[in-house]
Order: sequence, then structure tokens, then C-alpha cells
Amino acid sequence: MSSNSILPMIVEPKEFHQWQQDNASSSVLIIDLSSEGNYVNGHVNGAIYLPFKTLLMPVPPAAAKLPTIEHLEMVFSALGLTPDTHVVTYDDEGGGWAGRLIWTLDAIGHHKYSYINGGLHAWLADGLPLQTDINRPTPSQYKIDAITDARATVEFITAHLNQDNFQVWDARSPREFSGEDARSARAGHMPGAINAEWTDLMDKENGLRIRSDAKEYLANLGINENQTIVTHCQSHHRSAFTYLVGKSLGFDIRAYDGSWSEWGNLENTPIES
Repeated sequence: MSSNSILPMIVEPKEFHQWQQDNASSSVLIIDLSSEGNYVNGHVNGAIYLPFKTLLMPVPPAAAKLPTIEHLEMVFSALGLTPDTHVVTYDDEGGGWAGRLIWTLDAIGHHKYSYINGGLHAWLADGLPLQTDINRPTPSQYKIDAITDARATVEFITAHLNQDNFQVWDARSPREFSGEDARSARAGHMPGAINAEWTDLMDKENGLRIRSDAKEYLANLGINENQTIVTHCQSHHRSAFTYLVGKSLGFDIRAYDGSWSEWGNLENTPIES
């Protein structure tokens, strides 16, 4: 936990529930990126619903790139974000969309955030209460200076592909990685990339929490804290979770929001299969 954080980056459901009870006067911005139906059926007390599509801006050939600064200022102002706000987020799928929000916060230079480990699955597994009231934010005027290097580009990746301390983490399925499952004009993977499918980092026996041996698991595959890592999938949804995992492990990690929907549709990007 950094000196200016009120909660750790990865917070357990019971830990956060107790924190809420002990800090009734403290304000955090809790953002739920579950499906709208699941939000309506029950959510963490105080949580505000955010449709994940507000964090995406499809720009052909890419499927879900980072929106413009102007769009992001509108979204985060509507949520009531301020420079001092600590964001707590979760979803109902094990961290993909919550990870996308955390990556977006990093991209705009807002580093005060926490992820409820396992999200709604772990919250319910722990028997914690849900609220059904619809919460509305108090809008703010949030300003963004620039997009940070949390975002990797085609140019950044191609310039670093042959460096010893650079590693691409491909979060897609093995069949996409091999090129058997082609979802763009060109199939396969980036030269030297390591395939670690996003769900392999979830503990399916423990409420979809980040697996406790994630660092060792990744090290055995060849992904570690001594590298500059770029993670991607097809549209930076699955890789938003792997970004979250890498960030929580202290990795020097960026995410490529163009992902394979951009890389695989360009004519001259290097590809292996």
C-alpha cells in the first residue's frame, strides 16, 4: 500500500466490508462494472453502476481502444471523480472489466484505486450483504493532462520486440495464440510472446480471486518482474485482467489496447504461428 492509499490495491471482500463499517464517514468511489441486471439485483453498498462500454472507443480495425481525453473527462466527471478520490471497483466475471477500469485510471494518471478480489463471485461466496438501492454520483469537473505510458502502441511494441528484457504476455486462448482460431485478417501471435490465458490466473475454487501463486506460475512460464511487459488479447478486455494481475505483483507492465484486433489486421506487423 502506498503512503497516500487508504486501502491496498487488492482488497479482500471481508476486509473491505469491515473497512466500510469502520469508516462510515470516509468517502470512496465504488464502481460496479457487472452486467446491469446483476447490479440491479444487488451490489456492494454505495456502488455506482458503470457500463463497461463507456470505457471503450472502437476505432477500426481495433475493437475497443481507449477513448479520447475529452470522452474520458466526461465519463469520470459524471462519476464524480476528483484527484483525491480513492476508487474501489469490481465486476461479476472475475476482474476483466474492473481491470479495464484500473488500467484506464493508470492511463489517465489516477493511481488511487483498489480491486475487490474476486468481485461479486467472492463477495457472495463470503456471505456478505448486497444493496438494491440505485446509487447516483455527485458530478465533478475532472481534468486529464495526458495519457500515460500505461498504454502501449504498435510503435512501442515493434521497437522493443527484440530486446532481452521485453516480454509480450498474450492473454488469449491457446487456439487464438496458435492461429487455429483466427479472429482477424492474420492469425498467430507476436514473435516471442508467451501465452497465459487470462482465466488461468483466476482461482476457480476460491471465488475467482487472483490465484495465490500467480507470481510463481508466471515465472515458470517466463514472465517476471525483471522485464518490461506488454499484455494484450483480442480487444483488451481479457488482458485488462492480466494487466491488473501484473500490476498487483509489482511488474513493469503496460497494456496494448489495440490488441490483436489491430495487430492482426495490419499488413506489416510481425507474426508467428
